[in-house]
Amino acid sequence: MDRIKIYATFFLWVGSLSIANAQIAGSSGSKNDFNPLTSGAPSLTIAPDARGSGMGDVGAATESDIFSQYWNPAKYAFGYSTGGLGFSYTPWLSKIVNDIDMIYLAGYHKIGGSERQALAASLRYFSAGKIDISQPGETAIYSNISPYDVSLDLSYSLKFSEKFSGAVAFRYFYSDPGSLGEGYNPGSAITADIAGYYNSYTMLGNSECLFGLGFNISNIGSKISFNQGNSSAFLPANLRIGSSLLVPLDNSNTLSFNLDLNKFLFPALPDMIGMTADEKQQALNDYYSMSSLSGISKSFNEGRVAVSFGLEYAYNNHFFVRGGYFYEQPNSGNRQFFSLGGGFKLNAFQLDVAYLISTIPYNPLDQTLRLSLSFDLDGLKSFVK
Repeated sequence: MDRIKIYATFFLWVGSLSIANAQIAGSSGSKNDFNPLTSGAPSLTIAPDARGSGMGDVGAATESDIFSQYWNPAKYAFGYSTGGLGFSYTPWLSKIVNDIDMIYLAGYHKIGGSERQALAASLRYFSAGKIDISQPGETAIYSNISPYDVSLDLSYSLKFSEKFSGAVAFRYFYSDPGSLGEGYNPGSAITADIAGYYNSYTMLGNSECLFGLGFNISNIGSKISFNQGNSSAFLPANLRIGSSLLVPLDNSNTLSFNLDLNKFLFPALPDMIGMTADEKQQALNDYYSMSSLSGISKSFNEGRVAVSFGLEYAYNNHFFVRGGYFYEQPNSGNRQFFSLGGGFKLNAFQLDVAYLISTIPYNPLDQTLRLSLSFDLDGLKSFVK
């Protein structure tokens, strides 16, 4: 079998590339301008569910759903149900290979006999399949290794008032690059999220609309190392800010407008053009020895903000049609794509699907498909009765 992913997958795991960010610059800018942000845990940046990804990767301020853990866990406190469970599946880079995929489980439950608090948990498993590591034209150095990532998230959300909630989340991340010989080991890290969500009904003309604002500061914590601490890579710390407006068209039809802004909170690799060999080595040493907090501070010197916009049409809250657009600057990763999606909901379950359409040539993320299935606890109870 032709292993096109031989190089890419391994170096993604040691933090040299990012599955989510590394795209071909194409005709946008010169080669030297292309400096995508790279992290040691790129799988954490992949949107896990079909609803948010069907709207161009938005979710900071959309209405609460079972997969809010990734987008904004503070939304769980505003959940309409006492709990739910969801499963999502994503074949990744399917245009290139057929055995990279991600499985995502999420669930939440209102606690304390109150509508004001919720506990949530999620499990993410990302598999790179079986790969070989080799130089082009040479025999494989390492054969049939199976890199994978696992992350376990726990969150607590609390409604402080009828309009505002907050949440904290903790994440354990484990990444195994496979059996690569002496000096390479699995890496792990612990991070935390801080999130907030505000919503309020407001009159626009004769319509009572739901207006939402949200933020999620995610993956703040330790760095990760795959070589016994000799060097360490940043985790993809991120600031997501979003707004949403849900407009009732009539008694049966609604339309929501959603906007997210994303700012990675870690710096890009240093620009080493014109440096001597010693200067380049020193610049890299300084970069990899930088602390997470210093990386956050330095990231604000780089104007790298991704924008996503999405629409969701709902009929009787049973049938959904979605669309969106995601834009990232060419020198930052050049992710630019439209997305389409749809869903069907009954009392007990909901099925959603999303499809990505790239707007730049040679994008390995083009034609990415996501499927999500979720179960509502209250709906299941009524079904059993």
